Amino acid sequence: MKKKIVKVIIDRPIWTYHPSHKDIFYSVNYWYVDWVIWWDWEEQDAYVLWITEPLPTFEWELVAIIHRSNDNEDKWVVVPKWTEITKDQIRQETAFQEKFFITDIEML
Repeated sequence: MKKKIVKVIIDRPIWTYHPSHKDIFYSVNYWYVDWVIWWDWEEQDAYVLWITEPLPTFEWELVAIIHRSNDNEDKWVVVPKWTEITKDQIRQETAFQEKFFITDIEML
């Protein structure tokens, strides 16, 4: 199955701290998917994994969705299209923020 290609606008680049919560350090690029609005009228958040440099935008494959059962937002997971990734790797890469939530990862 061909995976969906999405464009992520990076507002919180890798190796930076959250603007309001200084205890959250971003070990991955993070922010939102261009032109995708969530039910609360906010952009869809996404983690960009396997890229180790800060980027302003990123356009590759949507490979998974992290469903939070104790929060109202899902998070998308985007990686370069030549990359293979497992649920365990996603959990490890996103643990800096997802450790605060009860999650289930849906691989696409």
